[in-house]
Amino acid sequence: MRNQHVLVVEDETAVRDMIRFAVDRAGFEVEVVGNGEEARLAVADRRPGLVLLDWMLPDVSGLELAREWRRTDATAELPIIMVTARTESDDRVRGLDLGADDYITKPFSSAELVARVRAVLRRTLPGGENAILESESLALDAACQRVAAGEQAVNLGPTEFRLLQFFMGHPERVYTRAQLLDQVWGQNVFVEERTVDVHIRRLRQALSPVACDQVIQTVRGSGYRFSDRAA
Repeated sequence: MRNQHVLVVEDETAVRDMIRFAVDRAGFEVEVVGNGEEARLAVADRRPGLVLLDWMLPDVSGLELAREWRRTDATAELPIIMVTARTESDDRVRGLDLGADDYITKPFSSAELVARVRAVLRRTLPGGENAILESESLALDAACQRVAAGEQAVNLGPTEFRLLQFFMGHPERVYTRAQLLDQVWGQNVFVEERTVDVHIRRLRQALSPVACDQVIQTVRGSGYRFSDRAA
């Protein structure tokens, strides 16, 4: 069953209260903290299903927190949505590249916020998709959320897992960035196409230690495909 516990890390009282109200009204269990140290303690005490993480906190950068959680085995796959007033494309890419699964900029509507939360949780635990997918080099168990290359485990974040699951379910077919956004992120989520490139890079990096990064192939001018055959 999907974890419905959402941790909100936000130091601005008005924004924190708005997020708390919106997420609670949508049916999630909400916990709120106002700084990085409280966030560390909250996650250590009870791992949430998702973290809404402010970029600018009074004691530590939200990016630094995301980096810390990604480097720790117990929280490496913790879904994170960055919440920030930064609007530059490079900032968004930086946040995603350092471990966030999505990014929402202030000001935002309650509807958009809840849609993003639901979308990230859907791809974290893709309900009903319990098949074991196998290729020549990889095996993916959706029910157990595990990927292996032979006897070697592959550690993936939730978005990278969802990407690989989609690719392995549709081998040899080329998908554009827009198609991948629709299939993996969902049609009602507002994410730039560059986001796909960020997560493709992270997926390849995770597959590299088991010499499987080549299965995600770039098709120049078109998009990406999954293939165990040489590009």
